[in-house]
Amino acid sequence: MGDLEAEKHVKYILSAEKKKDDFESLVLEHLRMNGAYWGLTTLDLLHKLEAVDPDEVILWMMECYHQDCGGFGGNIGHDPHLLYTLSAVQVLALFDKLDALDIEKVSDYVAGLQNEDGSFSGDIWGETDTRFSYCAICCLSILHRLDKIDVEKAVNYIVSCKNLDGGFGSIPGGESHAGQIFCCVGALAITGSLHHVDRDLLGWWLCERQCKDGGLNGRPEKLADVCYTWWVLSSLIMIDRVHWIDKDKLTRYILNCQDRENGGISDRPDNAVDVFHTFFGVAGLSLVEYPGLKSMDPAYALPVDVVNQSFFGK
Repeated sequence: MGDLEAEKHVKYILSAEKKKDDFESLVLEHLRMNGAYWGLTTLDLLHKLEAVDPDEVILWMMECYHQDCGGFGGNIGHDPHLLYTLSAVQVLALFDKLDALDIEKVSDYVAGLQNEDGSFSGDIWGETDTRFSYCAICCLSILHRLDKIDVEKAVNYIVSCKNLDGGFGSIPGGESHAGQIFCCVGALAITGSLHHVDRDLLGWWLCERQCKDGGLNGRPEKLADVCYTWWVLSSLIMIDRVHWIDKDKLTRYILNCQDRENGGISDRPDNAVDVFHTFFGVAGLSLVEYPGLKSMDPAYALPVDVVNQSFFGK
């Protein structure tokens, strides 16, 4: 199994950030803002955020900002969307630079995407998904502007997406999925509404996601994937059922997915690495209290010290 190759992961993240013309960068061009959040948060968890120039990052981010509406795009010249707006707010929180934002404009953009039934559209084109409910609630909470939305309606919509197995789907009646469960449980946690969750029933469904190899999958009959370490573990922590899985086997699975030569973490052992799985692997190790890593907040998906700074100024 070996240890976490922290220094190599730092080098991998920094090198990936500089690549603009390789295949991986080109196919991920549309979600570069998310990539910045994944990479920079990984660096922070590894105590290496100082390896990047915050002014350079923020300058690029603000080029992705749409002053006309208050939202952020996934890259320069791309349309604004809640997914990218949350990532932008999270990155600015990492750097303790939320004052770079027009907070009223950004929060008005987010609040303006709430629909009459309490759901949220991702952008002006109207697609609804519980991912967007989480993005909106998390973003507005970080900005201290939850009062701009109808929280009760937002919560009721999320509860309407709860299934008989205790899980949550992307829309009412949608299949339970670990990623959607994180979004719904996270949003309910942030709004103080976890009493709507059947903790034992959902905990059972989530702990059943652990496969024989120790990894976690996102729904029944699927292969394990490192990214679900975050979605499943964070949800289990928020409902106080994380002791229902084997953390040692999970840790071994994540560590076995590392590229020990060049850094980075893949979805499964011996597959190609990427920034997405590197982040979720390191974040998952933080949740199991792997030594040497910063602690991660399971609801806000940011290091605990960043959340404390945002809310308590310490």
